[in-house]
Amino acid sequence: MRIAHVITRMIIGGAQENTLHNCQDLVHLHGDEVLLVTGPAVGPEGDLLAARVRPDGVAVGRPEVDAEGRAGRFELDGLPIELVDSLRRAIHPVNDWRAARDLRRTLRAFDPDVVHTHSAKGGLLGRHVGWGLKRSSTGKRPVVVHTVHGAPFHDYQSRLAHDFFVRCERWAASRCHKLISVADAMTDLMVDAGVASREKFVTIHSGMNVDPFVHAVDHREMVRQKYGLRAEHVVVGKIARLFHLKGHVDLISAAKRVADQYPNVRFLLVGDGILRAELEQQIESLGLKEHFIFTGLVPPSEVPAMIGAMDILVHASYREGLARALPQALIAGRPAISYDIDGAREVVIDDQTGYLVGAGEVVDLADRMLRLVGDAALRQRMGCEGQTRFTDLFRHETMTRRIRELYSELIAAQ
Repeated sequence: MRIAHVITRMIIGGAQENTLHNCQDLVHLHGDEVLLVTGPAVGPEGDLLAARVRPDGVAVGRPEVDAEGRAGRFELDGLPIELVDSLRRAIHPVNDWRAARDLRRTLRAFDPDVVHTHSAKGGLLGRHVGWGLKRSSTGKRPVVVHTVHGAPFHDYQSRLAHDFFVRCERWAASRCHKLISVADAMTDLMVDAGVASREKFVTIHSGMNVDPFVHAVDHREMVRQKYGLRAEHVVVGKIARLFHLKGHVDLISAAKRVADQYPNVRFLLVGDGILRAELEQQIESLGLKEHFIFTGLVPPSEVPAMIGAMDILVHASYREGLARALPQALIAGRPAISYDIDGAREVVIDDQTGYLVGAGEVVDLADRMLRLVGDAALRQRMGCEGQTRFTDLFRHETMTRRIRELYSELIAAQ
């Protein structure tokens, strides 16, 4: 099977890790011919394809690029990758026209059986181009599939922007054969907005390499020592870009009440972004400087160790398909507290694997943190329950097998 994946940028993020696992599994486990098409990883969120060193000492990853960010075709551990410089996240009529042209040229040359798109811009342009292709071998269009990692429209946009993105998604949904949701809540959201009928969706949870999270505790003392955390410290962690709508402001506000009652609490913020200076100022103004630790950007390979150093994970984002940090924490045996948005309730089972809180309910957020910070036995019970429920469900091999079965069904139905 020849499969092209299209995504706007391969930053360090959940949708990108999902896509990379899917592509590599198709190559290494199923013997498929795969091409990953992506734009440049601009911005402070890091580059998932940046050079890294394998256990055998061989450096792999993105090669050196020119001054304008172009690298063309390169390979990552057996996966061919095409960098399309014009494929950018921001809306730009000239760049978007060029991106469609460049995507069309790239996909025609690859001649895929399947075009699988991700992200808002990649999904819009990729579905448009994929739907208009004709395969050289059959004369039929390729199967076109899109994964909904998170909706591009939400309640915190202007009405004009919200309606614009809904219309874009409706248009793009008419140019694909199937939509994959990473959580049932994503399907509900898209159906309620009139993007497509429920029959066009299937839920396949976002997969990951679960084994490092199962063994996350192995690195606990090393990481805690690195960040000056002592045995008596109860660590509340958050893994997210320091960006708007990720909920850091709420967490810091709630942290004041928790720290006043439990001076031994520490908050570990994993990630970086444009709001760091503002968040540091907020922490300083509340007298919480000794309670907060910023790690900066952390490679995905180090995330399990970071979770192992935590005792509780908080994810106070206002919009998310299904944040990977939630199942990751539960698989690592850590309870999770999350705003009750999108797919969170599919893994954070209230009073069983953690707590759900209404978005923006800072007092309730503080209350749930207080319960867990003050009760080690409760943390242990909830963490064990999460690990038992979700370890096998979120294996990336399971995700890829289900996605490939979907490809086969759609090809056979043509």
